[in-house]
Amino acid sequence: MKYDRNRNEDFLTLVHTGDEYDKYLHAVVPPVFLNSLHVYDSIEAYHGADMFSDDDFIYGRVSNPTVHILERKIAELEHGSRALAFASGMAAFSSAIMATCQTGSHVICMKDVYMPVKRMFDAVFGPKLHMTLSFVTGNDLKEIEDAVQENTDLMILESPASFTFRVVDLKAIARLAHEKGFKTYMDNTCLTPIFQKPLDLGIDISMHTMSKYIGGHSDIIGGVLVSKDEELMRTIMTQSREFFGGILGPMEAWLAIRGLRTLDVRMQRFCETGTAVAGYLEKHEKVKQVHYTGLASHPQADIIARQQKGHSSLLSFELDTKDPEAAVAFVNRLRLFGKGCSWGGHESLASLPFYKETESALSLIQGNRGLIRIYCGLEGCDNLMADLDQSFKHL
Repeated sequence: MKYDRNRNEDFLTLVHTGDEYDKYLHAVVPPVFLNSLHVYDSIEAYHGADMFSDDDFIYGRVSNPTVHILERKIAELEHGSRALAFASGMAAFSSAIMATCQTGSHVICMKDVYMPVKRMFDAVFGPKLHMTLSFVTGNDLKEIEDAVQENTDLMILESPASFTFRVVDLKAIARLAHEKGFKTYMDNTCLTPIFQKPLDLGIDISMHTMSKYIGGHSDIIGGVLVSKDEELMRTIMTQSREFFGGILGPMEAWLAIRGLRTLDVRMQRFCETGTAVAGYLEKHEKVKQVHYTGLASHPQADIIARQQKGHSSLLSFELDTKDPEAAVAFVNRLRLFGKGCSWGGHESLASLPFYKETESALSLIQGNRGLIRIYCGLEGCDNLMADLDQSFKHL
């Protein structure tokens, strides 16, 4: 295999960063620190503790040694100065908003970002903090520039978007944002730092929902923020996370560390499986369109080649029918694909993310109520394609 400096550094980070064997009695796996506080020999030592250091810990709502090991690994993977782990992806997202915006802020948002992000603005940030939101596709820099206002503080990005798999030019958008004076926030959950490093492309904040590929076993809920901006990360740590108390628990952090050990190996397999299944679907006579970044037919294939190193096993497709009930019947006949949200574990999943959406929501994202999203797990691509094939035969 050709030497890839970044990838070889990723291997070492996943396996060894933060695992200071001499500090933890030479244990090959660091311990779970289930304590709520740390005590010192004197008042002077207590008040002299530095909450931003790798060795000083005071109270569990502020920081925790197990959580910090996880944060060190992810910060290195994303090439950030610091990472901060949260109890959920939405807790991480909300903290990023609170740190970059203020009452009355204007935010630019891609039309097809994660649905709860939009609902959070509708329920909280809009009515309580008087923030306003402008939606853009993200593929037209002129459209983004036209959306900028005097009070624009942030742009919310997701590339690829987790339902439609739209990809945007992160470097170009980051350059525009820096010129206009607003921050960029990017959900990098779908590709992980193994296949995409948004901070290296100029994005200010990268977020991961750790219940997905990073956790890898469908047994934790968590989120993480990473940035090259040390001052911004310290603000998030001391204001958003400490005050609101949204830090990830130490047991969940330990499980996320376990997931990171095999992240590169799993992502390579997921890429192979996702590419094979997407290719099978694209050639099927009963499929109208497949949305997957690994296909040459993807409308942003040129951008993908520049900023991605691989592809996930998450994709969506549309049957060659206008009847969404046909999609429901198709999914219900699948045997290996569980019917549910999320993804990233060993088990394959299928859902209709737009099936219950309002007409206005569908109009905004130009979505199809019968869109089927599948996550290809670790059951093997031949088995998954056989399952899809038996369901197709009933259409």
